[in-house]
Amino acid sequence: MGIEKKEEHKDINELILQRRKKLEQIRANSINPYGERFEKKDSAKNLLNKYHNTAKEELEKDKTNCTIAGRIVALRNFGKAAFAHIQDETGRIQVYFKKDILGEEKYAFFDKLIDIGDYVGLKGFLFRTKTNELTIEVEDFTILSKSLRPLPEKWHGLTDIELRYRQRYVDLIVNPDVRDVFVKRNRIIKAIRNFLDAKGFLEVETPMMQSIPGGATARPFVTHHNALGIDLFLRIAPELHLKRLIVGGFERVYEINRNFRNEGISTKHNPEFTMLEFYMAYADYKDLMNLTEELVVSAAKEVCDKLKIEYCGKEIDLTPPWQRLTLSEAVCKYTACNPSEISDFKKAKSFAERLKIDIKGADSYGKVINEIFEAKVEHQLIQPTFITEYPTDISPLSKRIPDNPDFVERFELIINGQEMANAFSELNDPDDQRQRFEKQVELRESGDEEAHYMDEDYVRALEYGMPPTAGEGIGIDRLVMLLTNQASIRDVILFPQMRPEK
Repeated sequence: MGIEKKEEHKDINELILQRRKKLEQIRANSINPYGERFEKKDSAKNLLNKYHNTAKEELEKDKTNCTIAGRIVALRNFGKAAFAHIQDETGRIQVYFKKDILGEEKYAFFDKLIDIGDYVGLKGFLFRTKTNELTIEVEDFTILSKSLRPLPEKWHGLTDIELRYRQRYVDLIVNPDVRDVFVKRNRIIKAIRNFLDAKGFLEVETPMMQSIPGGATARPFVTHHNALGIDLFLRIAPELHLKRLIVGGFERVYEINRNFRNEGISTKHNPEFTMLEFYMAYADYKDLMNLTEELVVSAAKEVCDKLKIEYCGKEIDLTPPWQRLTLSEAVCKYTACNPSEISDFKKAKSFAERLKIDIKGADSYGKVINEIFEAKVEHQLIQPTFITEYPTDISPLSKRIPDNPDFVERFELIINGQEMANAFSELNDPDDQRQRFEKQVELRESGDEEAHYMDEDYVRALEYGMPPTAGEGIGIDRLVMLLTNQASIRDVILFPQMRPEK
């Protein structure tokens, strides 16, 4: 630890010691420093909005009483009076403590024992200062919670950015912009629910722990159920359970769910993340492209109130219709190759090698084409683009294109170079599904830890008959990143996964 860090810790420890002494003094005065229930009648935002245009003279004439509670986040003491800012969930408002109003004993308590960070409840009346700032003159107050740790003075200046995520509670206290992101996240999810509900979808819940992980290509987390004596997997996707509900007779279902994938951590990935998955009977993937445009537009209008938005220094235009390209068309367009150069496994592999793309382990045509796309094309797709018609070998749950069975009816939505959604016409042929599962089992046995398991019960469900169905998954975290202009997934997850603190 450097000298500056040691000095910083020494200073903080000294401040904590001083606050603990104040805590002892409060208790010595027979006052509970972690107070009882307080009836909070007003909020900072409501007071500021309601009396925004009320003149100083009018406030003085009609004494406006208020009762508020919150955390002291700023404090300026002038001997016999002090100004402070109280912060509650809605915002901040200035308050004024005056010895003549509070009395000598009460003011001395405030002056000597109250610190920035303390929670207080207070009663008073509104007035305007000489600078015309709406302020509460405090007539009485009570301490609700003594803060023992000082708030950071220059939170944005911290060089250790991980501390913001590790101590999110402090980040939320001192950074109103962070709170605003999570308020907007809530609004986005509400907008999605309202949109799907209005379209006749039913929200459902499916198991978080599964005996067979399925519905996506990923390495699962494993846990153990002691009573049953079996291993269980945290779900990587709810897909197969949701499609069982389509078999059961529900025609439109959705789930906003937590998924878990045992993979790396980056600005785009967190091992635990939120997905929207929805399924619609009697539809195909083309129907979902139109629905996806509508859904994202409705969320953008709710939160951004416009369709041309800024994201990471770029303008993203969400105005439909969005560009649509097949996977092969996209590779040819952005690598300037001829379709014949990627028409089969051998040619695609040779083309990838010429582009110096690492295709080690890419043992099928679909895997090679996908590697080329991810290495050379995906990052160039800034505006919303549907990439369609993926190879069958990398789409084990998708329906084949009738006149081109080596490819499936599938799309991914790419915005600003990252996948936002994955959708397809669902495979509802139980014999074809069994064969695809068996192929996945072969891949798993040969060392592919992300390949699907065999799910006999799901095949049995399909044997009862599933109508033509289209299904889609949308990454909620990535959509929130886009609509709140946040570069990292950690900035839209309240408590992102972190390495253990040293």
